[in-house]
Amino acid sequence: MLAPQKQYVQWHENDIVQEARWLSESNHAPPTRIVIVDDKTTADEAYRLASQGTSLLWRGDFHNARQLLQAINRRIDRTNERSALRKAKKTAKSPESKAIPNLFHQQRQVTAQRARILSRLLLELDADYDSNLRRAPDMSAACIAAFGPLNEKGDEACVLSFRDVQGALGAAGWREKGVKIDHLDLSIYPHYGVFAPTRHEYVQLLLDAPLPVMPDVAYDIGTGTGLLAIILAKRDAKQVIATDLSPRALTCASDNIERLELTNIQLQEANLYPTDAPPANLIVCNPPWLPAKPSSPLEYAVYDPNSTMLRELLRDAKQHLAEQGEVWLILSDLVEHLKLRTREELLGWFADSGLTVKYRLDTQPKHNRSQDESDPLFAARSSEVTSLWCLQPA
Repeated sequence: MLAPQKQYVQWHENDIVQEARWLSESNHAPPTRIVIVDDKTTADEAYRLASQGTSLLWRGDFHNARQLLQAINRRIDRTNERSALRKAKKTAKSPESKAIPNLFHQQRQVTAQRARILSRLLLELDADYDSNLRRAPDMSAACIAAFGPLNEKGDEACVLSFRDVQGALGAAGWREKGVKIDHLDLSIYPHYGVFAPTRHEYVQLLLDAPLPVMPDVAYDIGTGTGLLAIILAKRDAKQVIATDLSPRALTCASDNIERLELTNIQLQEANLYPTDAPPANLIVCNPPWLPAKPSSPLEYAVYDPNSTMLRELLRDAKQHLAEQGEVWLILSDLVEHLKLRTREELLGWFADSGLTVKYRLDTQPKHNRSQDESDPLFAARSSEVTSLWCLQPA
């Protein structure tokens, strides 16, 4: 959620100092340099200013702001292409410069820099998240759903990134139409700030895996939208306890569970394992797959610095398992193809936690990036395998 402590941003406009509440989904500090831009501002000028750290408060047509953002994005692409060519020429004789881990970290840096530049195009909205810009859509409901009510008095304007507004509008669309889940006759409805299960090749693995002998109690650790908990409930687990640290995720999971009228799922805000819960016959988790630092709250579903969550999950699993209980771990081996972790390290973590592999089910993902040969990491992505690891106490 947005930072609870209010922050404010100031700028000069028409020789008057203006002030509004600052909102940032990524918890960026309020900008210190703001210039007013509108339909007359060229994309080259906007890109130059944003690249230098200046934020741009938009006063033109709403749809033109979206086009300006796209134009800035294209200029970032051209700059990155030129930079890549210079680096290629400079380091052509250095094999280390082309190593897969280096490419991955370079891509992460490029992505983070792109996000910083694009986030510098700002909008001012009133206390109801309305805009007086030409052709501005009705954003109030989407922004309230994403960020919560702005203030109780209803007299406080706000400034936020145009990209955050786009995210709120996009999330409202996902929340309305849902994500159809292959192999299941249902849709999942993501909320803003909760990772959408657009990649769900692992669903069939969860349907194919044989349930433990006594599936009386199952845990879904890091439930997100609630998809895994829903699958377990539909597979006749008598009691499913789904945990997450994110209030947004728990609200989203609750919404999806209520839509399906499931009564055997209990939600709990917790760091990994539930408290005051009976031992589980089955622990299921789809943890973040890549050991890198997230650059936004949404990326916590993908990136796990130093594989901290995964290792803590494994370390404490045995003490939460009932007799003959199992752990189902959904993992991609992309991390291995990127040479960020070895298979031996993963197996070592299993052994150190007193767990052994009972069996493994595999599937190959078919998402767009695994088919994109222009991606510098195509060799790794095209070789990726997603697995369900069934673990049991050694």
